[in-house]
Amino acid sequence: MSPEKPARIFAVGINHKSSSAFLRDRLFIDEDMLPEVYLRLARASVRQAVVLSTCDRIEVQGADEDPERAATAVRDLLAGLGGSDADVLDQALYRHVDLAAVRHIFSVAASLDSQIVGEPQVLGQVKEGHRQAAAARMTGPELEAVLQAAYGAAKRVRTETSIGERAVSIGSAAVQIAGDIHGDLRDRTVLVVGLGEIGDLILRQLRAGGIERVMLTGPGRRTEREANRLGIHFLPFEDFEAGLAKADIAVSAAGTGRFLVTAEMAARALRARRHRAMLFLDGGVPADIEPGVHDLDGAFVYSLDDLERVARQGLLEREAVAAEALEIVDAEVERWRNAQSVRDVVPTLVALRERFEAVRAGILTEHGSADAEEATRLLVNRLLDVPTRSLRKMAAENDVSEELLRRLFGLDADDRNGR
Repeated sequence: MSPEKPARIFAVGINHKSSSAFLRDRLFIDEDMLPEVYLRLARASVRQAVVLSTCDRIEVQGADEDPERAATAVRDLLAGLGGSDADVLDQALYRHVDLAAVRHIFSVAASLDSQIVGEPQVLGQVKEGHRQAAAARMTGPELEAVLQAAYGAAKRVRTETSIGERAVSIGSAAVQIAGDIHGDLRDRTVLVVGLGEIGDLILRQLRAGGIERVMLTGPGRRTEREANRLGIHFLPFEDFEAGLAKADIAVSAAGTGRFLVTAEMAARALRARRHRAMLFLDGGVPADIEPGVHDLDGAFVYSLDDLERVARQGLLEREAVAAEALEIVDAEVERWRNAQSVRDVVPTLVALRERFEAVRAGILTEHGSADAEEATRLLVNRLLDVPTRSLRKMAAENDVSEELLRRLFGLDADDRNGR
């Protein structure tokens, strides 16, 4: 009985580089759709598959004895789900098989194939997709092996490079600057004036960065309702200046056309704080913070332009580190390939040992009375019979490597005594 063919790795889908946001929206697979998607894949005889559906990509990573057939099944599934024009989908669709697929999967897990290179949540998205696939019983040994290796590659990229260290968005830039000025953010207090889109973005990132004490202030009842909705402290606007003196970080993005924080107001707050550092994040257009605040000792003022500049610089630094990270991925792919080659030869080694054992048992059965010298001579002749005939045939067809044979049977001078 011939051994079962091992499944080969494949990856097929669309991403931000190959497709439009419109097409990705049409093909997006939400969590409620996953059971049906996995059922359709199983019906198409795709037994090992992980579905990834994010703003960057809609992709299936899997393993199959016939990866080309599996990739076509995935393509047909996506076309059916999205109601997409086949020609448009085919132009955007990528298909990777074997080592190219392994390299792609490693790159995705390491966040090197993302719109924002190095974003840490990508690995979490891959692991969540893996968990959901396992729950649907759509994983197997080949896919498990490549995913575990991908996690190892992602960990190396994260620990051996600085790819995730720099801010690449306005919100993450605010957190980075706050950390540079104040260190640990858990014991710091932030005061937010108004809560427009930019203010909300910065606040959410600061809270994710460890900020727990938040005061929200602003004119009108809407601000109080927002504070209650978010579960943060509401500060009446008439108490704004008193609250400013308690704030390590002040965030404003009202853009009312008048300065909400004047130089005199900031100077009084700093005196009340004994000139402990204050960070002012001005997201207002026009500015909410008077330019004179820049000149006060202990005051650090960053405008929206400043935050965008920090984010752009962080993005450039991440992209510069990406080449180093790709070298790590390539090394991990090569290590995976070598390990896979060793695993692939194990069944042949087992079969060879079983064959030799069967020949030995046959000799003992047929020549039970033979002495050791005769039995070993018979064993050697029988073991070499098939290989000798095969080698002569291969040599006649110029299909044999003498170097390989000498290495395989230890015929070099250093190996003749079993060394």
